[in-house]
Amino acid sequence: MKSINKIFSLFVIVATLWSCADDEKNVNLSDVQAPSALAMAFDVTQDNSGMVTIIPTAEGTVYFDITFGDDTSEPAQIDNGETIDHTYAEGTYTVTATAYGATGLTATISRELVISLDPPSNLEVTIENDTSVSKQVNVTVNADDAINFDVYSGESGVTTPVTTNIGETAILQYTNAGIYDITIEVKGIAIQTTMYIEEDFEVTEILAPTDAAPTPPSRQSADVVSIFSDAYTNVTLNEFPTLWSSANFQATTIGTDNVMRLTNFDFLGIVTNYGSGVDLSQMETMHIDYWVPEAVTQNLEVKIVNTVDGGEDVASLGTTVPGSWQSIEIDMQEFEDGTLTNRGKITQILIDYMQIPGTTDFSSVIAYIDNLYFYKEPGNPFDDGLLTNGDFELGSASWLIGVDDASAAPVVTDSDGNTHYSVNVTQAGNPYDVNTSQKVAITQGETYTLKFDAWSDGNRSIIAGIGLSGNPWTNVTGTIAINTTRTTYTYTTTANFSANDARVLFDLGADIGVVNIDNVALFLGYPPEPFDDGLLTNGDFELGSASWLIGVDDASAAPVVTDADGNTHYSVNVASAGNPYDVNVSQKLAITEGETYTLKFDAWSDDNRSIVAGIGLSGDPWTNITATMVITPTKTTYTYTTNSTFGAPDARVLFDLGADVGLVNIDNVSLVLE
Repeated sequence: MKSINKIFSLFVIVATLWSCADDEKNVNLSDVQAPSALAMAFDVTQDNSGMVTIIPTAEGTVYFDITFGDDTSEPAQIDNGETIDHTYAEGTYTVTATAYGATGLTATISRELVISLDPPSNLEVTIENDTSVSKQVNVTVNADDAINFDVYSGESGVTTPVTTNIGETAILQYTNAGIYDITIEVKGIAIQTTMYIEEDFEVTEILAPTDAAPTPPSRQSADVVSIFSDAYTNVTLNEFPTLWSSANFQATTIGTDNVMRLTNFDFLGIVTNYGSGVDLSQMETMHIDYWVPEAVTQNLEVKIVNTVDGGEDVASLGTTVPGSWQSIEIDMQEFEDGTLTNRGKITQILIDYMQIPGTTDFSSVIAYIDNLYFYKEPGNPFDDGLLTNGDFELGSASWLIGVDDASAAPVVTDSDGNTHYSVNVTQAGNPYDVNTSQKVAITQGETYTLKFDAWSDGNRSIIAGIGLSGNPWTNVTGTIAINTTRTTYTYTTTANFSANDARVLFDLGADIGVVNIDNVALFLGYPPEPFDDGLLTNGDFELGSASWLIGVDDASAAPVVTDADGNTHYSVNVASAGNPYDVNVSQKLAITEGETYTLKFDAWSDDNRSIVAGIGLSGDPWTNITATMVITPTKTTYTYTTNSTFGAPDARVLFDLGADVGLVNIDNVSLVLE
């Protein structure tokens, strides 16, 4: 079930009012941004004239005001993308550019400008390979009486220098690693420049990642089968790597993270076990992280093999992207195109580098592999709103003691297998002396609802709410009395602060006794109400066609679709108009004569058209009580209340759709006995 857009009560005036509301537009002023990415460069005329070209740049800018820093009385205004010339006498000046955005917001940058007829002197030059970008060299120059500098890379065919302000960094991006002579010309206003040459500088290629792969999210053990990952418990492997692998394998670490390093890489084989294999039949997605240098440009593939029953299939990771960790997710349906019919006994997994056809040289192929695992989404996941792991089924993940990111809140698993937060306060003190928190972004002025279960071994109070995770520790909280009965508590408040690292907090230190907390959720606004289909079954179609028929044929199944948001609903396209009952969907249920029933549902179309909805018999004499409703392209909630003039244990809710052409979508159907 998805959120309802409107409520429609079969009154034309109400529908008209809502139609007008649809035309309203909201402008979020919090999205208005000041100009950004400000920079200012100087270009000099080396003729002792003191002429300088000022070049300001910024994103989201309409125009600049330039303050020259000398005795010029008024700033000069130039449009974005323009430059301005100004003549200076000898001296040191602070030049300022103020950027104006379309909304009037501004941003400012200032740079020192030295005007001297002396040539640049006292050069301090730093040339170094970038630590994270392959074959990138960073050059910084400081000098007296200098304004900017030109850097010539020395790379064959590259004749245009990189020009940069004194004190800033020039970036040289080389095509190939190797030895180069780098020439630097340092310039001021003076006709004479100063040259610097760095001979035989070695430009290096980064052949290994400098950072660890992204950390996988916490998952319950039943939802993941891990082959190689520090985040989960890996399955036992018989061979890793196999003797028949065509790659040099090295187990290495990046920081504290274990990774595979593969050189001369053709393919890597892994054997789970040849007896029964490993069961991947319930897993929905394969995950793998890889890192390759720039020279590796072909496809990577993963093959899974069942040698017990026979069969294999392969999925491509696509053309490699070099220079950074790539996290790849593959739907397990990708492994259904080959001969593999049983994913419940996977005995071999191969990671394969697809070399250019016709070549056999793998000597330059390097790859780093991490986090190879298979997983499924948890069934009936708890809705914790803006939080993560609100039901503690992933243990302490995301829950802290106080605001210490290195801490882990205490959790226990009870005899029913339910995991929850639990602490025993043995001595009363400040409320915040015993605390658990989860950091979350909070926006000032927004309304939030905190919902959670709590219970104790006696009667005691706790404090719950939202607040900052640092000075000045602003918070909005409520004091809640809990007891030995597990109870769901709800606290709604409006935030009077904003922070990306704010928090949900529970302060527990003021009273003694056990505090158990579970199923914590934070919602922006108010929590969603669970869908109630009343007397019906599967009224929200999230179980597909279950209980919904075409007409009254018990062997039929109503057509349903799942949209891009994952919402499942009834959908049919009526191509030709005829009798209303020619196109019908029904659900059988008991109806009692003389009782009052309310039918409520969402419906929308691709145009304005009518449908018939109500209750009726599922056989002769086909008695029914219905209403004709006009539906539109706007998803709308319709309500129809009636008193039944018939009764039958196999009566039905019915929708007759055949009288008009066009699409009919129906969702969230409920029937309530009033």
